[in-house]
Amino acid sequence: MEPRQITPRYFVSPQIDAEDLVAAAKSGFTTVICNRPNTEVPPSHQSDAIRSATLAAGLEFQVLELTHQTMTAENIARQRQIIKASTGPVLAYCASGTRCSVIWALGQTETMSTDDILAKTSNAGYDLSGLRPRLEELSGDE
Repeated sequence: MEPRQITPRYFVSPQIDAEDLVAAAKSGFTTVICNRPNTEVPPSHQSDAIRSATLAAGLEFQVLELTHQTMTAENIARQRQIIKASTGPVLAYCASGTRCSVIWALGQTETMSTDDILAKTSNAGYDLSGLRPRLEELSGDE
Protein backbone atom coordinates (compact mmCIF):
# COMPACT_ATOMS: atom_id res chain seq x y z
CA MET A 1 0.00 0.00 0.00
CA GLU A 2 1.33 3.39 -1.03
CA PRO A 3 -0.96 6.10 0.42
CA ARG A 4 -0.23 9.56 -0.94
CA GLN A 5 -1.51 12.55 0.99
CA ILE A 6 -3.66 15.07 -0.86
CA THR A 7 -4.94 16.75 2.34
CA PRO A 8 -4.66 15.81 6.01
CA ARG A 9 -8.00 13.97 5.65
CA TYR A 10 -7.70 12.53 2.13
CA PHE A 11 -5.13 10.08 0.82
CA VAL A 12 -5.07 8.15 -2.43
CA SER A 13 -3.39 4.90 -3.37
CA PRO A 14 -2.88 2.46 -6.19
CA GLN A 15 -4.72 -0.86 -5.77
CA ILE A 16 -4.59 -2.16 -2.21
CA ASP A 17 -4.56 -5.76 -0.98
CA ALA A 18 -6.74 -7.22 1.76
CA GLU A 19 -3.57 -7.58 3.84
CA ASP A 20 -3.07 -3.79 3.77
CA LEU A 21 -6.15 -2.99 5.83
CA VAL A 22 -4.75 -3.74 9.30
CA ALA A 23 -1.86 -1.37 8.54
CA ALA A 24 -4.34 1.22 7.23
CA ALA A 25 -6.28 1.07 10.50
CA LYS A 26 -3.07 1.36 12.53
CA SER A 27 -2.12 4.39 10.43
CA GLY A 28 -5.32 6.15 11.52
CA PHE A 29 -7.53 5.75 8.47
CA THR A 30 -11.21 5.42 9.31
CA THR A 31 -12.75 5.06 5.86
CA VAL A 32 -11.70 3.31 2.66
CA ILE A 33 -13.22 4.22 -0.71
CA CYS A 34 -12.94 1.83 -3.63
CA ASN A 35 -12.96 3.85 -6.86
CA ARG A 36 -11.93 0.87 -9.00
CA PRO A 37 -14.51 -1.12 -10.98
CA ASN A 38 -14.58 -4.85 -10.31
CA THR A 39 -14.19 -5.49 -14.04
CA GLU A 40 -10.57 -4.31 -13.80
CA VAL A 41 -9.37 -6.74 -11.13
CA PRO A 42 -9.37 -10.44 -10.28
CA PRO A 43 -11.81 -11.73 -7.62
CA SER A 44 -9.13 -11.45 -4.90
CA HIS A 45 -9.09 -7.66 -5.37
CA GLN A 46 -12.74 -6.97 -6.12
CA SER A 47 -14.68 -4.73 -3.78
CA ASP A 48 -16.35 -7.56 -1.81
CA ALA A 49 -12.97 -9.06 -0.87
CA ILE A 50 -11.55 -5.67 0.11
CA ARG A 51 -14.78 -4.80 1.95
CA SER A 52 -14.50 -7.92 4.12
CA ALA A 53 -10.91 -7.12 5.07
CA THR A 54 -11.75 -3.46 5.64
CA LEU A 55 -14.65 -4.21 7.97
CA ALA A 56 -12.57 -6.84 9.80
CA ALA A 57 -9.95 -4.14 10.43
CA GLY A 58 -12.65 -1.91 11.95
CA LEU A 59 -12.84 0.57 9.08
CA GLU A 60 -15.78 1.93 7.09
CA PHE A 61 -15.94 0.92 3.42
CA GLN A 62 -17.58 2.64 0.47
CA VAL A 63 -17.66 1.69 -3.21
CA LEU A 64 -17.87 4.31 -5.93
CA GLU A 65 -16.62 2.72 -9.14
CA LEU A 66 -15.18 5.34 -11.47
CA THR A 67 -14.48 5.40 -15.18
CA HIS A 68 -14.27 8.33 -17.58
CA GLN A 69 -17.99 7.87 -18.22
CA THR A 70 -18.94 7.84 -14.52
CA MET A 71 -16.97 10.93 -13.49
CA THR A 72 -20.31 12.75 -13.22
CA ALA A 73 -21.45 15.65 -11.06
CA GLU A 74 -23.47 13.18 -8.97
CA ASN A 75 -20.46 10.96 -8.31
CA ILE A 76 -18.24 13.96 -7.58
CA ALA A 77 -20.79 15.07 -4.97
CA ARG A 78 -21.04 11.53 -3.58
CA GLN A 79 -17.25 11.22 -3.14
CA ARG A 80 -17.16 14.63 -1.45
CA GLN A 81 -19.99 13.55 0.90
CA ILE A 82 -18.26 10.28 1.81
CA ILE A 83 -15.12 12.22 2.72
CA LYS A 84 -17.09 14.81 4.70
CA ALA A 85 -19.02 12.12 6.62
CA SER A 86 -15.89 10.20 7.58
CA THR A 87 -14.86 10.40 11.22
CA GLY A 88 -11.19 10.58 10.26
CA PRO A 89 -8.72 10.25 7.38
CA VAL A 90 -9.94 8.61 4.19
CA LEU A 91 -7.97 6.26 1.94
CA ALA A 92 -9.32 6.13 -1.63
CA TYR A 93 -7.86 3.69 -4.12
CA CYS A 94 -8.06 2.77 -7.80
CA ALA A 95 -5.50 1.37 -10.26
CA SER A 96 -2.90 4.10 -9.75
CA GLY A 97 -4.59 6.70 -7.52
CA THR A 98 -5.21 9.02 -10.45
CA ARG A 99 -9.00 8.63 -10.61
CA CYS A 100 -9.19 9.19 -6.84
CA SER A 101 -7.17 12.38 -7.32
CA VAL A 102 -9.27 13.55 -10.25
CA ILE A 103 -12.61 13.10 -8.48
CA TRP A 104 -11.23 14.89 -5.41
CA ALA A 105 -9.95 17.76 -7.58
CA LEU A 106 -13.27 18.14 -9.38
CA GLY A 107 -15.03 18.31 -6.02
CA GLN A 108 -12.90 21.16 -4.69
CA THR A 109 -13.64 23.87 -7.25
CA GLU A 110 -16.11 25.69 -5.01
CA THR A 111 -13.68 26.01 -2.11
CA MET A 112 -10.15 26.09 -3.58
CA SER A 113 -8.40 27.82 -6.44
CA THR A 114 -7.39 25.78 -9.46
CA ASP A 115 -3.72 26.46 -8.67
CA ASP A 116 -4.13 25.16 -5.11
CA ILE A 117 -5.96 22.05 -6.29
CA LEU A 118 -3.28 21.27 -8.86
CA ALA A 119 -0.50 21.94 -6.35
CA LYS A 120 -1.98 19.49 -3.84
CA THR A 121 -2.36 16.72 -6.40
CA SER A 122 1.08 17.43 -7.85
CA ASN A 123 2.66 17.25 -4.39
CA ALA A 124 1.13 13.78 -4.07
CA GLY A 125 2.68 12.74 -7.39
CA TYR A 126 -0.30 13.24 -9.70
CA ASP A 127 0.09 15.71 -12.56
CA LEU A 128 -3.45 16.81 -13.32
CA SER A 129 -2.46 19.92 -15.28
CA GLY A 130 -4.49 18.65 -18.24
CA LEU A 131 -7.56 19.01 -16.02
CA ARG A 132 -7.00 22.78 -15.61
CA PRO A 133 -9.61 23.87 -18.21
CA ARG A 134 -12.29 21.70 -16.59
CA LEU A 135 -11.40 22.90 -13.09
CA GLU A 136 -11.52 26.53 -14.24
CA GLU A 137 -14.86 25.91 -15.95
CA LEU A 138 -16.33 24.40 -12.78
CA SER A 139 -14.99 27.19 -10.60
CA GLY A 140 -16.14 29.94 -12.95
CA ASP A 141 -12.56 31.20 -13.36
CA GLU A 142 -12.44 30.80 -17.13
